[in-house]
Amino acid sequence: MQKVSATVHQANFSSHSETNIDELKRTFATGRTKPYQWRIEQLTALKQLIEENSNAIILALHTDLGKSETESWLTEIGYSIADIKGNLKQLKSWMKPIKISTPMITQPGKSYTISEPLGVALIIGAWNYPFQLVITPLVAAIAAGNCAVIKPSELSEATSALLAKLVPKYLNNAAFKVIEGGKDETTELLAQPFDKYFYTGGEQVGRIVMAAAVQHLAPVTLELGGKSPCVVDGETNLDVTVRRIVWGKWMNAGQTCVAPDYILIEEEYLADFSQRLIAEIKKQYGKDPSQNTDYGRIINQRHCSRLITYLEGENVIHGGKHNLDNKFIEPTVVIQPAASSALMQEEIFGPILPIITFKSKLQILDFITTKPKPLAAYVFTSNAKFEAEFIQRVSAGSICINDTNIFLVNHDLPFGGVGTSGMGQYHGKCGFDTFSHTKSVMKRSFKLDAAIRYAPFSKFKLMLLKKF
Repeated sequence: MQKVSATVHQANFSSHSETNIDELKRTFATGRTKPYQWRIEQLTALKQLIEENSNAIILALHTDLGKSETESWLTEIGYSIADIKGNLKQLKSWMKPIKISTPMITQPGKSYTISEPLGVALIIGAWNYPFQLVITPLVAAIAAGNCAVIKPSELSEATSALLAKLVPKYLNNAAFKVIEGGKDETTELLAQPFDKYFYTGGEQVGRIVMAAAVQHLAPVTLELGGKSPCVVDGETNLDVTVRRIVWGKWMNAGQTCVAPDYILIEEEYLADFSQRLIAEIKKQYGKDPSQNTDYGRIINQRHCSRLITYLEGENVIHGGKHNLDNKFIEPTVVIQPAASSALMQEEIFGPILPIITFKSKLQILDFITTKPKPLAAYVFTSNAKFEAEFIQRVSAGSICINDTNIFLVNHDLPFGGVGTSGMGQYHGKCGFDTFSHTKSVMKRSFKLDAAIRYAPFSKFKLMLLKKF
């Protein structure tokens, strides 16, 4: 009986999923989503959704991740509103045809490109920024004129439920759907023929999403992660450096895809740097971070347990205290973990910061370049020559000099990974392009129809063609 029931449930879900997508495809086929005014109306409605429900969003984020009101506003609510405002301001110019030069042999005529929407997109969000990482790709999809299915992460249950409740109230129900659920629902969605697949999360699931997109020969954007290195040069302002590292690393309890994953520093500066780092941690989060409302929690006990095991046998010079029931791990600093340790083999995605020392900056760069390409790379230095060498040698999705994470505030900077940290980019105009097809158009005049291109051919015609 249980097996029959499960089969019926899966069949019902499959039918429901296909019905949703078929409805969106019919909507897109009408051309309703393409006009500038329709896109503006939907973006404005999305902005209204956020502004009118900011308190509910803050509560959901606190329930899922223990986020403070300020952090929720900075990294999710305000961030998403700023993204929408930028799209509203620049959308008209993005939609304009772009003139392309036309060769002499095709004159008189003109060439240009226009951006057209891809169709129906699937947007799969992540749990660490469960609101923003759904909304910002959706903003780009709407701006480009697409329909979309939104799949929030099932791990951030409160935010997922809130999105499922609010989106139908504000956005066009015939163009946008929220589908909740876990592995089964995601698997079923990936079996459907979308025109664009957009996924934020880990490398393992990213491979599954890419394989699904290949089945339908559809474009895919993967925003993954990796171990983002942070180099601290002795020639830097250490007080400002540690302040910015603590902010970037322990925001959202370290559960940020671009957070500094580990520190690389020359041996002679270790003692001074580590002392200042620990003092700054205490300054920002207090002697007992478990009582600090500005410090978040791990998403669930499974991930918390994973992080706790990373500390076994390591040289912890600060922190390490944890409470599995409360999904709490205090800001933790580890010195010289082994290269084979989990801390150096896996993306940490938590509030643990390893520090590794080297004898020279050259050794540091050599170490980074032997590793998989990260989503972000950081360097703190006042040495212009070393800065230039770092930019030239280190391949990463983004590079930030003398700060952490803050580059994301610039919505005009493309954001995305390279290699195993992802493929494709979005934010601002780049997001608009990600959800668009650039269509080439050439228009010819009926005047001056040169006979040179038509048969019968001759050596004289060939000579002229070669010149052209």
